[in-house]
Amino acid sequence: MDSGLAQKPHELLADVLAAEMGKVNELIRTRMASEHAPRIPEVTAHLVEAGGKRLRPMLTLAAAKLCGYEGDHAVRLAATVEFIHTATLLHDDVVDESAQRRGRPTANLLWDNKSSVLVGDYLFSRSFQLMVETGSLRVLDILANASATIAEGEVLQMTAATDLRTDESIYLQVVRGKTAALFSAATEVGGVIAGATEDGVQALFNYGDALGIAFQIADDLLDYQGDAKTTGKNVGDDFRERKLTLPVIKAVAQATDEERAFWVRTIEKGRQEEGDLEHAMALMEKYDTLAATRDDANAWAAKAKAAILQMPEHPIRAMLHDLADYVVARLN
Repeated sequence: MDSGLAQKPHELLADVLAAEMGKVNELIRTRMASEHAPRIPEVTAHLVEAGGKRLRPMLTLAAAKLCGYEGDHAVRLAATVEFIHTATLLHDDVVDESAQRRGRPTANLLWDNKSSVLVGDYLFSRSFQLMVETGSLRVLDILANASATIAEGEVLQMTAATDLRTDESIYLQVVRGKTAALFSAATEVGGVIAGATEDGVQALFNYGDALGIAFQIADDLLDYQGDAKTTGKNVGDDFRERKLTLPVIKAVAQATDEERAFWVRTIEKGRQEEGDLEHAMALMEKYDTLAATRDDANAWAAKAKAAILQMPEHPIRAMLHDLADYVVARLN
């Protein structure tokens, strides 16, 4: 038990799912190959091999295993989920003009924007081929809807990110789109392919949805109080990129006229000067919005835990329960 305590929940999950994840990685390598365009595996490998936690495909495998599934389709669906995720990262980095991802140069920086967009398109196409192989129209429906929701969330973020009228409900809509949609689809299809009850499938969906929201809120908070070595991002990147995330939205909602003028200049108009980040942090401190954002992340983690506890008792259920705590424990 002591060694288990030393391991983080996603590491415990990775150990339990090691054999299946090995098959997922093999399938990813096979399907990202291209006879005619060697740049495709080059660009894909740069991201896929970058050592991310592979959280989303693990959620699919864990959900299926939790429901007693023994077949091969869970591996296909986990690879599908990772391909969709990787495709969105490639496209995101172009849209955000990012230079770093997971502490390494982004694909668009190493190659170019055209390669990133086209390889992302290729991976989306591959993901649809994989999901069709399960023969389940319901699975296809869930993942196709998730793909559309992710794209919709990204477009909404693009228009809402620098608009001070963006409130917490719009923020939640963006987060549900760009992050939680794939988490909830990942857990839901695991239950569907395993033939779980409707209540079980709904509980898995609710778990993935709440976990994804907690994960993104925590990420947005870490942008203002994280450690660059751990997060791979510099503190205040979201501010510099004029992204209205929850800590700022909460500060804007309480701002005086003078403070609002500061937010208009720095976020809406993008005219940032020396010392602006420090002033933004002081305003968030004044209204205690970082603590309020942490409370929101913890509340969503609690919803995720309540949802997973509706599933039958199982060692994997305990790991998924602890995973919800871990997602927000990064904030402490």
